[in-house]
Amino acid sequence: MRLLDGVVVKKEILADIKQECKSLLKQYGVAPGLAVILVGDNPASQAYVGMKQKACESIGMLSFEHRLAASIAEEELVACIKQLNQDDRVHGILLQLPLPDHLNSDKMLQLIDPKKDVDGFHPENVGRLLVGLPTFKSCTPYGVLKLMEYYHIDPTGKHVVIIGRSNIVGKPLAAMLMQKGDNANATVTVCHSRSQNLAGIASQADILIAAIGKPYFVTPNMVKEGAIVIDVGINRIDDPGSDKGYKLVGDVDYDAILSKVNAITPVPGGVGPLTIAMLMSNTLQSFKNVMKA
Repeated sequence: MRLLDGVVVKKEILADIKQECKSLLKQYGVAPGLAVILVGDNPASQAYVGMKQKACESIGMLSFEHRLAASIAEEELVACIKQLNQDDRVHGILLQLPLPDHLNSDKMLQLIDPKKDVDGFHPENVGRLLVGLPTFKSCTPYGVLKLMEYYHIDPTGKHVVIIGRSNIVGKPLAAMLMQKGDNANATVTVCHSRSQNLAGIASQADILIAAIGKPYFVTPNMVKEGAIVIDVGINRIDDPGSDKGYKLVGDVDYDAILSKVNAITPVPGGVGPLTIAMLMSNTLQSFKNVMKA
């Protein structure tokens, strides 16, 4: 059984980006810049934004934080996004989700300049991804691909089953894996809460990817002997024995399926670290696009 360690892959990717940022700074006299907009005080979002800021600092990338009150009026957020679209120091814009209920996430995401949409959520970039054109790939699915590439997991001709159809993971990951080209060419099935015989379909997967957001959802009867299992889920559950009172677990019942799999990601420490690494990679690519224009 192989453990697919995302922390190792993240460190290697960020080390490469740091070297490239250093040489680009010498060449152009400026560094790539990432702007993050955080609306409200969601603890998970605050922690995630903090990790992004540290990642930027560690690789020599500029970080611009815009922390806005949860009660902010829509026009103020619109003005912030438009200002960042025009700011030449900013090469990537990330709007941290979820937004407070009175703000329309889809509307706000569509205001971001597609050339600065380093999260890969703008409809223009989603469309380019679907038809196989160069674009910013959504960071978490892109991280899954990089993890597979690092561990020489070739999806060509394999049956990949993705559990979860979100716009953030399931849909873009399916689009990436079914493309022609390297690290793709898979036969992809996407399952979700309305799928009939979900366990039966999942148990046919050569590569099973769980991204449904339910702790311990994937059980042994859903896993084929010798399958590769990639757990994108990260769920907080109560743990009275922990100092924090909770622990983080995936969508997969890790201990229960361990004896059946050929390879598996841990939670935490699997796909999660790569989401930030790919955000940095996309921001670097945006910077290079501007400099070559």
